[in-house]
Amino acid sequence: MERNLDRKKIDLKHMLTWDRWGIFAILISALVLLPIITVVWMAFFPVENIWPHLFATSLPRYLSNSLIIMSTVAIISCVVGTGCAWLIVTKDFPLRRILEWVLLFPLAIPAYIGAYSFVDFWEYAGPAQTALRDFFGWENSKDYYFPQVRSIGAAIFVISMSLYPYVYLLARAAFRDQSSRTFEVSRALGAGPWRAFWLVSLPLARPAIAIGTALVMMEALNDFGAVEFFAVQTLTTGIFTVWLEASNVGGAAQIAMVIFILVIILVVLERFSRRKMRVHQRDNQSMAPTRDVLPFWKGILVAKLCSLPVLFGFIMPFLIMLNHALHVEDLWTNATFLRATWTSIWVGLFAAIFTVAAALILVFGVRSSNSILPRIMAPIATIGYAAPGAVLALGILLPMAYFDRFLADVIENSLGLDIGLLLTGSATAVIFAYSVRFFALAFGSIDSAMGRFSPNIGHAARSLGLNPSQALSRVHIPMIWSSMLIALLLVFVDSIKELPATLLLRPFGFETLSTQIYNAASLENIEGASGASIVVILVGMIAVAIIARASR
Repeated sequence: MERNLDRKKIDLKHMLTWDRWGIFAILISALVLLPIITVVWMAFFPVENIWPHLFATSLPRYLSNSLIIMSTVAIISCVVGTGCAWLIVTKDFPLRRILEWVLLFPLAIPAYIGAYSFVDFWEYAGPAQTALRDFFGWENSKDYYFPQVRSIGAAIFVISMSLYPYVYLLARAAFRDQSSRTFEVSRALGAGPWRAFWLVSLPLARPAIAIGTALVMMEALNDFGAVEFFAVQTLTTGIFTVWLEASNVGGAAQIAMVIFILVIILVVLERFSRRKMRVHQRDNQSMAPTRDVLPFWKGILVAKLCSLPVLFGFIMPFLIMLNHALHVEDLWTNATFLRATWTSIWVGLFAAIFTVAAALILVFGVRSSNSILPRIMAPIATIGYAAPGAVLALGILLPMAYFDRFLADVIENSLGLDIGLLLTGSATAVIFAYSVRFFALAFGSIDSAMGRFSPNIGHAARSLGLNPSQALSRVHIPMIWSSMLIALLLVFVDSIKELPATLLLRPFGFETLSTQIYNAASLENIEGASGASIVVILVGMIAVAIIARASR
């Protein structure tokens, strides 16, 4: 008993051992977790509790629509992504090498841009229905049936075509890493190609597919621009409605808490589904999967099937927006467009630099600190990526507004100066939201890069007389510089595309490319949104190029 007590005391003492880098790591983790903690606090202790009213009126509708979109988008993305990945890896057909990479292109187009182009093309006054009326001689909508364009079904389709690459990317890697000898054994036992796929290949790839599907569901839950344009009320749009229209922050926090609970359930279910799965493969016996050469006509059919997601997810939205952009005079020299572009660049750049620097300090602090507490808090700090932008915006505004008022009162009382709102009245809140939202991207990239090198490198640097700061700047950073640059670009690109957090936290007169697209599209001015959309798509291609290069 005494030994156990002594051991517990030693563990507790080890956990609470403080050093400078450990303190830095804990502070960064706490700063990243602050918005989540704030939302939880506001949800449980609201100024005005409207939970009974929400539960009796709008919350069931918000929740049901969100669950329908999440589950349906997950199924479609899983089928499309897994099917295309398996065909690309195991079959040889025309255009296979090109399709292997262009199937990633829809990642460059945010769902809200896909929604705007979809409605513009398929609505009553759009080119598709206009061509049908001209061809068949129909005079109005009463002469023919056409599916409702602004509907939950259309929203599901657009979001699915935007998000399926998450599943495709991970499933392709999983299928590619499987040994061909596994299939040879299954075929020798009498299993045909499809039976081998269902009984052997798919179960082995299930962990990767589950992770990709969970990411798709989280992103579908986070979406605001597309569902709002399609007039579908979800939990995310509910936050905007309750916060901005009803002016009830506590009610918005309670809806945000529902979203956060759904995210936690998704993460738990994804890990629970893989709890008993153990996949082992000896490298010395692994062989790359052999591709079956398909007959010409069958290969053409497979190529067409794999081209459809690219057509609907990338080619059509890009060409529609490009067509509008080419018909707008002085679009690229418009002062509003240039100002929004510059704002997006410098805000995204500041967010990327701050995020990568914080992630670097956290990773190095965890690895160099003697305390256990930073190692516990570091993985939790990456939960911001799973939280929708609207939820983070809600958790950021309250503490920043409180600090703004406190600082303004102190300075005015002591110096007699009215400094206004330094944080919430500037781009600081937006930059902080981007950093929290995409902190996991930078942390994962830097942590994996440092994990590739032996800890003895740091010990050797210390033995040569370098302190931790010198070891970081002279040894570690030069070794992981390429990974830091990739993390910088990924955070920069995602920051430019982020819409919900920007809409909720931007100060008056603050416009980025994403908000300019949203404002123009909300006024049915697709031409006004086309230029900014093209820039966002081209910037998104940078992230796709990085992902494609990393997944070779």
